[in-house]
Amino acid sequence: MLPKIIFCTAVSVATLAVILLALVSPVVHRRLQKNHTKPWLALSLYIQPPHLPTSSIHASGGAAGGALIFHHTLTEGSRNTSQVVGRAQGFVIPIEHFAYSSLNIIYLTFETPEFRGSLSVQAKNIKNKPREELTVVGGTGSFAFARGLAILIQADAQASDVDAMYHVKLRLRFPEHSRPIPG
Repeated sequence: MLPKIIFCTAVSVATLAVILLALVSPVVHRRLQKNHTKPWLALSLYIQPPHLPTSSIHASGGAAGGALIFHHTLTEGSRNTSQVVGRAQGFVIPIEHFAYSSLNIIYLTFETPEFRGSLSVQAKNIKNKPREELTVVGGTGSFAFARGLAILIQADAQASDVDAMYHVKLRLRFPEHSRPIPG
């Protein structure tokens, strides 16, 4: 009976040693680091104005004290016939009392073969300038835990804010030890 116990114990210890070596092997860790998502990602996209009459844009309270709620198309190129990659949605209260509100967020939602998920862009401190630098405060899916910068450039300076097309340049950073969840 004692030889059977010694043999079973030896087999168990050997199996455990093989499993532990596989888990802590430097070769495995190097392979995982090579497959890890790059810590920086740059994207250039366009927020297209809606193809609706201006009266169907949802704004409340008038220019002096209202909220702007929008749902726009996000495309790869500047033409309105460019490949659609997602949506830009938001809720912005551009009056002084709410200018620094956490409610002022633009959500960029992506649905492409390469990227699935969304980014949250904080729209605080918007000054109605042709070029705005906003902060990316998080994301989901392919953009999980993203942080960075979103530069919005109004492509047509003559258009009103509602009818304008914006060029969006995203500079995203991902934490070193996180991996985006595949979409």
